[in-house]
Amino acid sequence: MLDDATVRRVAALARIRLDESDLPRVRGELSAILGWIEQLQAVDTDGVEPMAGGAPEGPQPMPMREDVVTEGGITEQILANAPDREGDYFAVPKVVE
Repeated sequence: MLDDATVRRVAALARIRLDESDLPRVRGELSAILGWIEQLQAVDTDGVEPMAGGAPEGPQPMPMREDVVTEGGITEQILANAPDREGDYFAVPKVVE
């Protein structure tokens, strides 16, 4: 079980504001997550080949496809639910002055 200081430290690192009243709940959730990780680490993976990821090299590289537009011309459908638009683009509020 984690202590309150560790929970506060994890919350600070994750930039999560944590009220004192939330400490017991978050402590329990983090402890459960760590428990699941311990369960995964206990699984015997000897002799199991790693799965092929998206790496371009390796024993079974992912097949590459040509990078072409396969759909398009549906601007009106895409922007139909936009709260605001300018021409064929989404309009968003200015963030930086």
